[in-house]
Amino acid sequence: MHETAFAKINLALHVRGRMPDGYHRIETVFAFAEDGDVVSVAESDSLELEISGPFAGDLAADEDNLVLRAAKALRDRYGVSVGARLALDKRLPVASGIGGGSADAAAALRLLARWWGVGADEADLLGLAASLGADVPACLLSRSARGTGRGDALEPVDEGLSGRPVLLVNPCVPVSTASVFRGWDGIDRGPLAAWQDGRNDLEAAARAIAPEIGDVLAALSGADLARMSGSGATCFGLYSTEGARDSAARAILGSHPVWWRLPSRLR
Repeated sequence: MHETAFAKINLALHVRGRMPDGYHRIETVFAFAEDGDVVSVAESDSLELEISGPFAGDLAADEDNLVLRAAKALRDRYGVSVGARLALDKRLPVASGIGGGSADAAAALRLLARWWGVGADEADLLGLAASLGADVPACLLSRSARGTGRGDALEPVDEGLSGRPVLLVNPCVPVSTASVFRGWDGIDRGPLAAWQDGRNDLEAAARAIAPEIGDVLAALSGADLARMSGSGATCFGLYSTEGARDSAARAILGSHPVWWRLPSRLR
């Protein structure tokens, strides 16, 4: 049994202020690619995690791993007495602004709820997801949604995004989310209305840490829309056709062969 941890994309991200608990109040529109990491499960008496895949070396399978934390939270909530052997195929880069860890945790919740047969519906799991991180509820749903508050107050949106060709590109430079938020200049530049006309208020802070983000956005300049996702350094381009997307991916491979690329479509 397996579950895809779909790559998260912030089509726009407006930071409106800092909250007393240290989090930032944001307005964002989440979308999700059809592809991502893959979490699978097999029988075991204890909770175990093995990590493989292109980015396995960037993660530790210890108790701090968000997948194991999600598994333990679900087990404790529902009094599950058996274990599970989890395997994470880590295909998305770490610390890259596309919700890799949050998506992995959310996939583990969806997967283990079925595997253990706990009878938890989506609403039950959302509370657990919120306790694991601000992006985990959106990743649990993995559907286009508007996020407010910490990003975990969600309202579904349907703007014809499903099937839209998208290209994700990362310059293989990890960027700390906490460092980027600390670098935000504190200026509220206004609310998010239409995501097409929005912005990413974290881009300047991220580019101060990883100037390569500017190069990625320039390489995506032929897209209908190119923008940084989350706290970076991954950027995305939306395209009208898969042919245009694939042509852009080939051009980037030729000019920047070490960059990570993921041609996909929005869910």
